[in-house]
Amino acid sequence: MRTLARAWADGWAISRGTPAPVEVPEGYRIDVGLPGHLTRYVLPTHAPELAARLTAPDTWLKVCADPATVPLDERWQVQPTEYLMSIRLTAELPACAPEYELEAVQTGSVVDVVLGKRGELAARGKAALSGEYAVIDQVITEPEHRRRGLGSIAMQALAQAAVARGTTTGVLVATADGRALYSRLGWVLVTPVTAARLCVPGRPASRADLPRG
Repeated sequence: MRTLARAWADGWAISRGTPAPVEVPEGYRIDVGLPGHLTRYVLPTHAPELAARLTAPDTWLKVCADPATVPLDERWQVQPTEYLMSIRLTAELPACAPEYELEAVQTGSVVDVVLGKRGELAARGKAALSGEYAVIDQVITEPEHRRRGLGSIAMQALAQAAVARGTTTGVLVATADGRALYSRLGWVLVTPVTAARLCVPGRPASRADLPRG
């Protein structure tokens, strides 16, 4: 679990352009430095002593465990359960619908896949490459282009691009909706992930504050 947690932390930091994770005894700390998302801890198991001593508002925990097994005090706002998933990547070429154009561009260690239709963005996603791992991030289909299989095409394109660049294992953290799609594509659930935010006293989290993945 620690290996996959490290791979996910590394890839997430690469994808989001943050400083690299810092190893701490309990797991990994990422100094994000954004409003609503100051610091992120990626933990392979629950670390109650760490959770109890953290005090900075807008600190996030991502714990590789079911929320039922992660007791947190009232300062923490627990988010909907997420899901750490993995797969052995294959280089199968995606079959793109003829009315859409597919483009994959690498910038540094990030591969961006974009699906468009007559210049309009339809779907996109990222693969952050780190050693043998490709961490899939921010796969989004625009509302007016949903239910056309574009999410699956983007995932296949990311896998193909990652394999072509020497990676072998895919890692991602999905929402409940994303988990259903990725399971159909062969991704395997490794563990539920508890996501929790240390709240600012007197101010509830807005939806805009909540980081995806």
